[in-house]
Amino acid sequence: GVAGVVLPEKDEKVIGIRKGDAIALPFGAVTWWYNKEDTELIVLFLGDTSKGHKAGSFTDFYLTGTNGIFTGFSSEFVSRAWDVDETTVKALVGSQSGKGIVKLDGSIKLPEPKKEDRDRLVYNCEEAPLDVDIKNGGRVVVLNTKNLPLVAEIGLGADLVKLDGGAMCSPGFSCDSALQVTYIVSGSGRVQVVGVDGKRVLETTVKAGQLFIVPRFFVVSKICDPDGMSWFSIITTPE
Repeated sequence: GVAGVVLPEKDEKVIGIRKGDAIALPFGAVTWWYNKEDTELIVLFLGDTSKGHKAGSFTDFYLTGTNGIFTGFSSEFVSRAWDVDETTVKALVGSQSGKGIVKLDGSIKLPEPKKEDRDRLVYNCEEAPLDVDIKNGGRVVVLNTKNLPLVAEIGLGADLVKLDGGAMCSPGFSCDSALQVTYIVSGSGRVQVVGVDGKRVLETTVKAGQLFIVPRFFVVSKICDPDGMSWFSIITTPE
């Protein structure tokens, strides 16, 4: 698909997005997402919601549509802000009747992506050099400030792990007290999480589409089923 990204105090970037892309979006970024092809496009949003309008939920701040911010201002205020007449204001504010996700008319043309706009915004975890490569075991790609500097602003890092059938990711934890949010991308397997007091707090089977959290200082280990398993984790440290 295609994504438009406007970072604070920056010009809009229009990027082509594909399977495996990780995109760093700092607080306050304005975005639009467009599936220009006749295929399914799935975007997984993971982030810190502790400072949201409602803690624990993403704060979606719509500029347009039935719940857009300009629908709340009077036409006088909007016409003066945009320096247009009130008839134009009514067309601009009232012509978009959708909310959130909308189907575009075939005649509408959106900006085309620019290759250079991917720089410093996107890192493709499927195509990146491997940070860990264990024969018959698995592969790891780590996303941090070295390959995607913008994550320093966000305060989050990430990794993509792919285990071969029957392989194990041995027990590990983050030494700088980071917590992990892990989303199972494909396959299935078993996971165990143990707390600092040595007590097991989670033992379950996970499969594609499921997500679980590993709290700070807790230790996690996974053993995948014969078909293998891959997962994407965000970690509350950019390193």
